[in-house]
Amino acid sequence: MERRGFLRAAVVGAAAAAFGGASWHGALAAGAQPGPSPYGDLLPADANGVMLPRGFTSRVIGRAGQKVAGTSYVWPGAPDAGACFRDGSGWIYVANSELPKSQGLLGGVSAIKFRADGSIADAYSVLHGTDTNCAGGATPWNTWLSCEEVPRGQVYETDPWGRKNAVVRPAMGTFMHEACAVDPERKVVYMTEDQFDGGFYRFIPTSWPNLSEGRVEVLCAPDDLTSGPVTWKPVPDPFGDPVETRYQVPGMKKFVGGEGCFYANGTCWFTTALDSRVWTYDARNSTLGLVYNGAEQAQQPPVLYGVDNITRAGSGDLYVAEDGGNMEMCIITPKGVVAPFCRLIGQHANSEVTGPTFSPDGTRLYFSSQKGLTGELTDGMTFEVKGPFRR
Repeated sequence: MERRGFLRAAVVGAAAAAFGGASWHGALAAGAQPGPSPYGDLLPADANGVMLPRGFTSRVIGRAGQKVAGTSYVWPGAPDAGACFRDGSGWIYVANSELPKSQGLLGGVSAIKFRADGSIADAYSVLHGTDTNCAGGATPWNTWLSCEEVPRGQVYETDPWGRKNAVVRPAMGTFMHEACAVDPERKVVYMTEDQFDGGFYRFIPTSWPNLSEGRVEVLCAPDDLTSGPVTWKPVPDPFGDPVETRYQVPGMKKFVGGEGCFYANGTCWFTTALDSRVWTYDARNSTLGLVYNGAEQAQQPPVLYGVDNITRAGSGDLYVAEDGGNMEMCIITPKGVVAPFCRLIGQHANSEVTGPTFSPDGTRLYFSSQKGLTGELTDGMTFEVKGPFRR
């Protein structure tokens, strides 16, 4: 969003020490630093305007205002975060639409169904009429949590197959939701908040995995903490009326522009766009750390700037999209190397990279240029990249 560029310029990052989860412990003592990509340098852009390493190819699977190939479904504008779900021998890709009601537009969630060979079998809507659906998260029980990024935003639980109606989950809190990540070991859902002084929350369902009831807690620690133990405290009124959730708990740690969120193997990775940081929450030890701190990079502008949505490959590599910057998606390896994986060129300069997610077999990566070639919210292009991903 346009406000982020201004706010980032006003933020000065503090010094950082970093560690990650599972395979990351001890590997990032100085934070991820620029280095050679495990895939090599980017080649000149292909016909779709995508720069990729050798051995990788791209195709456009959705363009706003146009029918998805082989279907009658028109792909929506402002495609954002997404996820993939196994469907027999094929899979389903779902993506949010960050269209705002304030501009007379309606957001929601769309789906594309793929056959085993990667051909498109169908496309359809699984949620429509909501407001500014930005990020979200997949659940282990095969639903997609779609989040509204507005001050009174809600979380909607949707069915990627489109057979069941989407259900709003007000118990998960009313605030400027960004992303969700499910921790099945502790039976909680982590949530980010896209505010300059936002919180990092977790929702604890009363009866797992039913998300209709439960309590919301917020991470508490000194605001200058970048590495160390943290605690959680309950949010008295998750509905935020009249006091917004981030102002209810003394000692809540403030994060500047919470964005993407992804859980695996005891660790939740999440990003903050306004200071270009990638954080880790070690759920087993209840500690916080930094994987990447853009403000502390010797190279300015840094390789990875304006961090946004995040995902993780089976290899442990993190893929982080840029909101702005030079329209790249970067990889952060478990050895602490950050490098470009792909870049969109040309008229994409007024867009942002959104929604990286892998197909269930790890051979295809999906992401979008949210505003496409025109820079308008009603535009947007969604890509599939295929190649020898590390798994």
